[in-house]
Amino acid sequence: MPAVGRPRLLLVEDDPQLSEMLVDLLTEAGYTVDHAADGQAGLHLGLTRNYQAIVLDRRLPAIEGVDLLRRLRGRGVTTAALVLTARASVADRVEGLDAGAEDYLTKPFDIDELLARVRALLRRHADRSPVLSLGRRALDVTTRQVRERGSDGPTVALSARECALLQVLASRPARAFTREELLTGAFDEAESLGAVDTYVHYLRRKLGRDVIRTVRGIGYQLGSA
Repeated sequence: MPAVGRPRLLLVEDDPQLSEMLVDLLTEAGYTVDHAADGQAGLHLGLTRNYQAIVLDRRLPAIEGVDLLRRLRGRGVTTAALVLTARASVADRVEGLDAGAEDYLTKPFDIDELLARVRALLRRHADRSPVLSLGRRALDVTTRQVRERGSDGPTVALSARECALLQVLASRPARAFTREELLTGAFDEAESLGAVDTYVHYLRRKLGRDVIRTVRGIGYQLGSA
């Protein structure tokens, strides 16, 4: 468990020596760091855990860094991201920024500059509202709680996986997602499709059957929460 009050960062970097150095550096600077060594692991962590900032390389195994960022943004993850890479051309920087990155730092980099840019990402994160609309209710993805909109009434606490599934559905409320898409977006792809049905059941039990609508022949869609 992360120490109380320590911002949590996701580092996606496949170079073992650089990864070890960055984890140590960021930990000493006061952060809790989760490390993913490839894009697939980074996607899973980014969709199932809450972070204050993401630092990712471009040349990653499994899923390339910019593609990873596009997938996270497409699933409603708005965590501020810094692309850290040896690819320094203007075209590369533009591509990274267009994919949803807030910042772009080329290797080799100065440690003090990296830490300053991470602090800037955290300030941007603090200014964002991590709340997604669920109709008459709202999902706070930071606290993983659902409450009536505009109300100070009781909240419903969700598990990390319940929150991840509901977050994917709420990111595009008008769209029906296949079970395969939800498995990729919210869970580990190594799991069976039955995991999606299980967590749909959990969410309906907590929030009511109408929170998720079954779309015959396709899968599931955000309902009237």
